[in-house]
Amino acid sequence: MTTTDARRPIVDLTDEQARRALPLKWGVPGDVLPAWVAEMDYAVDPVVMEAVQQALADGVTGYPQERDPGLAEAYAGWSARHFGWAPEPEAVRPVVDVTAGVRLAIDVLSGPGGVVFPTPGYNAQFGLATVTGREEVRLDVAASADRAEVDLDRLDRLFADGAQTLILTQPHNPWGRVFTRAELEGIRDVVVRHGARVVSDEIHAPLVLPGAEHVSYLSIDGTHDHAVAVVAASKAFNTAGLRCAQLVVPDPAARARLDAEPMSRNDSWSPLGAVAARAAYDLGDPWLASLVERLDQQRALLGELLAAHLAEARMRPLEATYLAWLDASAYGHDDAAAVALERGRVQVSPGESYAPGTTGHVRLNIATSPDRLTQIVERLAKAWR
Repeated sequence: MTTTDARRPIVDLTDEQARRALPLKWGVPGDVLPAWVAEMDYAVDPVVMEAVQQALADGVTGYPQERDPGLAEAYAGWSARHFGWAPEPEAVRPVVDVTAGVRLAIDVLSGPGGVVFPTPGYNAQFGLATVTGREEVRLDVAASADRAEVDLDRLDRLFADGAQTLILTQPHNPWGRVFTRAELEGIRDVVVRHGARVVSDEIHAPLVLPGAEHVSYLSIDGTHDHAVAVVAASKAFNTAGLRCAQLVVPDPAARARLDAEPMSRNDSWSPLGAVAARAAYDLGDPWLASLVERLDQQRALLGELLAAHLAEARMRPLEATYLAWLDASAYGHDDAAAVALERGRVQVSPGESYAPGTTGHVRLNIATSPDRLTQIVERLAKAWR
């Protein structure tokens, strides 16, 4: 399969369609606007949907392939087009989702020492270290920092004290940061100095917005012997429920260790998820280009709305993802998300779930229609002011 040049438009779901398509995000009372979980209020790319529908018509409901060369080649081609770097297809392994892939990599490849987890951090990955029998070591980034960065001196001390693995989420959720090549090289230098490992969660890589550029950690010289990346088409193409991500393992010895593990180590992914991922990687570029353009417009609209209605709210620059990290503490509410729901009938994600102990912060999903985003911010202003 090859890509096509014609753009495919982004189609906004109606409220009724969204309630059917997104039962978690939209499983809220009818008067509540959902702006929380990381799903988009957009119809799936028709090319991806057609591929899945054809697979269902063909009866593809059995077990997936243990190796999927077509999926591996599709990801490698997609990575080469978008990032100018690609792994060898034999380095790509399917997994059920990104969080499971991170857990598998730590479980099998990491030493017994602690796992460094920068916070604020993706809330579903809190406790991953504990699940694998390791200590979770948090590397806190100050809430007051205008540009969230990994403190290399602090990271160095944590490794010196016995930690052995870093979970690197990049682009970052919920910061919205895209790490530069220089930043990644600095992280590599610290990791190599201590003989540590990196598990790089790059699920948001397709969603880098204009003005920034994604650099895969694995594209940095001197990383292949100590790092893996976990990637997926599911976040960018709104297909998380189809359950298929990919683990990129460039080191042959690490691949051999993973391949030697019992089947029970790796939750089974879905063959329909693999079909969707292949279609997205091979044929999804025109739709993805339209999506990034829409999200860029939403980012600009959010800035205008905050200036007009919530001038005291602070937002770090949103360089990637459709998830804005808002500091609303100036309005005096410790649990700003609870106030938003109670007074404004808007559901946003509480900041405390990404940075325990944080007050006044929320994560806001902007992947919706301009009209809904306008209503969301207006309601937040009514609730918080």
